[in-house]
This record gives sequence, structure tokens and C-alpha cells, in this order.
Amino acid sequence: MASLLKNAAEQGTSNAIKEERPVPDRMTKADAYRLYGRSNVDRWLREDLISAQQPTDTSQIFLDRSELEAVAASSNRITYLPARDR
Repeated sequence: MASLLKNAAEQGTSNAIKEERPVPDRMTKADAYRLYGRSNVDRWLREDLISAQQPTDTSQIFLDRSELEAVAASSNRITYLPARDR
């Protein structure tokens, strides 16, 4: 029940922010590092949990915001815990 309420609150907040100020569908890799941590983002890329896009006209690497939010919200700790701790 608590997780349902938490998810509803997060979704409501997200919808309110989108209505007030549009959030871009993608973010730079540097912004993702700031929000989620370098080691997490690099691990998610290495494990193909998120994908990176690099437009030909720029040197920046972009990540899909919805993929990042979904992976960050999911419990994916099993992928980096040592075998004895799993």
C-alpha cells in the first residue's frame, strides 16, 4: 500500500512539473552523472539497461530520461552485489 501511494505521488508530481515546465525527453551524460552517480550510470550502460545516443552534429552523449528514471526506480542491486551476498 505504501509503495502504491509513493508511486502515485511521484506520478502526480511528474505530471504537475510537465504541465508547468516541459522536461526534455533526454539528458546529457554529465547531467545523468550528477543526478544518479557516475558509477550507477556507467554500470547501467555497461549492462545495457539504458542506451546512449550521440547525434552526429555534437560531441555530447544523450540518455533517455524515461529509461534512466525507470532503472533508477527499479531494484537492480543484484547486478553488482558479490555472489556470496546475493
